[in-house]
Amino acid sequence: MGEKQRKLLVLYASQTGNALDAAERIGREAERRGCPASIASTDEFDPSSLPHEESVVFVVSTTGQGDSPDSFKEFWRFLLQRNLGNSWLQRLRFAVFGLGDSGYQKYNFVAKKLDKRLLDLGATTIVEKGLGDDQHPSGYEATLDPWMLSLWSMLYKINPKYFPKGPDVMIPHDELTDQPKYRILYHKQETLESELMAESDMIERARGMSPGKLSKDKTKPDCFLKMTKNEVLTKAGSTKDVRHFEFQFVSSSIKYEVGDVVELLPSQDSSAIDAFIKRCHLDPESFITVCPRETENNGSCGEVITHVPIKLKTFVELTMDVTSASPRRYFFEVMSFYTTDEREKERLQYFASAEGRDDLYNYNQKERKSVLEVLVDFPSVQMPFEWLVQLVPSLKPRAFSISSSPLAHPAQVHLTVSVVSWTRYKRTLKGLCSTWLASLTPEQEINIPVWFGKGSLPAPPQSLPLILVGPGTGCAPFRGFIAERAVQAETSPIAPVMFFFGCRNKDTDFLYRDFWESHAREGGMLSEVKGGGFYTAFSRDQPKKVYVQHKIREMRKKVWDLLCDGAALYVAGSSTKMPCDVMSALEEIVMEETGGSKEMASRWLKALEKAGRYNVEAWS
Repeated sequence: MGEKQRKLLVLYASQTGNALDAAERIGREAERRGCPASIASTDEFDPSSLPHEESVVFVVSTTGQGDSPDSFKEFWRFLLQRNLGNSWLQRLRFAVFGLGDSGYQKYNFVAKKLDKRLLDLGATTIVEKGLGDDQHPSGYEATLDPWMLSLWSMLYKINPKYFPKGPDVMIPHDELTDQPKYRILYHKQETLESELMAESDMIERARGMSPGKLSKDKTKPDCFLKMTKNEVLTKAGSTKDVRHFEFQFVSSSIKYEVGDVVELLPSQDSSAIDAFIKRCHLDPESFITVCPRETENNGSCGEVITHVPIKLKTFVELTMDVTSASPRRYFFEVMSFYTTDEREKERLQYFASAEGRDDLYNYNQKERKSVLEVLVDFPSVQMPFEWLVQLVPSLKPRAFSISSSPLAHPAQVHLTVSVVSWTRYKRTLKGLCSTWLASLTPEQEINIPVWFGKGSLPAPPQSLPLILVGPGTGCAPFRGFIAERAVQAETSPIAPVMFFFGCRNKDTDFLYRDFWESHAREGGMLSEVKGGGFYTAFSRDQPKKVYVQHKIREMRKKVWDLLCDGAALYVAGSSTKMPCDVMSALEEIVMEETGGSKEMASRWLKALEKAGRYNVEAWS
């Protein structure tokens, strides 16, 4: 008897869904070449069984400042066990593909550390790790496409049984029509319970049925907030629209700390939702439940069988991002099966191919086409709702740093939000959540579903000296820090705080100017008499641009002295260049004060980070 067909295992760790998309693509491409593949999340796989696997492909994303997805944390803790020897995985061959953003300092950190750890445990690489970059014009797929070709080639060299007909022989696209992973059950309206569903229950049920859910505890909101204030912070003449929002808790309150983040679920434009439903020939009033197709044989829909069916329009509104997110490449491939127009079919198949990747990027991501716009551009396509539910990007909550203190602002939550708007190819594009928030008024009394969580800025004890760097809206969490220290100072001593703030123009972009300047005066939290200081960099107010890193260098002696007194560094703001520039300025100060090398200064700051005294929260 011949040796049996080899099977490929693809394990993924995803926070927002990108790594899942990439893993599914690897699985599909393997199967097109005749190699069966199974795909699983790292939190669904028993890591103790890794030594029994022959070949595993890992697809892992890196979030924020080198953080791993929630679904990876337990898996990683297992791999770090000291009792696992350097030959524990000697039979395993593996490949790692990472998804990251080179705008961040710890670019693809999770993929790099996983690759190293697997090697330390005795495993052998199939191909060099692939590192996908969000900053690339074509996104992570620019690296994934050639990386997969190398993967197939090397697997075939290791054992031709992976691809019986060779790694380059593929099943034609029109012969492999996958089934959607989910099915829709329609319910008669008269059989439904008549009582109104609570708003939080409706959100939990809709999002609990959504294929886009990546964490079970993210379906039901922690609570609801109601807006009490919507104030424009920037002045006339500014190129930005930055708002100060205040909210109060509806019914129950949630305890939070300074430095925490809150995630808001935005509402989509109702006319766009109606247009999507009309374009797809759906009945907005029908009641549905959504369940994984794999449970069909069991005669149930798993957990959702006990759920009250939900109105189709409500499901779309709460779970499917039809107005702001661009669809993935696979969306175009599936569309090609459901078009009746030959020219449309040809164009869609081209977009779905490796050759058409760059043209698809120019059409789709570069122009930031929404799902609705893409469907309008291909009028003959009639995709079944099951496919739309699976492939339309999920509506994700948007995270913001909290700019209030529960001590100074009891029962309130404050946010500092830049309203996102830009022009691309003569089209004005707007950020979904920030534009929606800016449109709200307290009089509307809209209940906003929210989730609270820890960010990258741990709440500091009042005895800890602080060096804060927060240009632009990066100042948001530090407004909470200073407000909290002001309350604490009324009853006990507090440690000094230095704060470096930056913006374009003093007259138009100086966010919370009165607040900072009042605390910089004698006796305030940022006053020099209390050992702190407030330092501003207005980049466009003079011929030579001045940024926060320049002000840090100017105050090098004071910065160094405070660090020697045990101060913690907190940096918040745009991820593009600022965190790296601040790090470089600090390295220079360490080199100058110690007489050491750049490498030594870098190690010194890394030790600070390891000790929890160098914290960065950056966003793109």
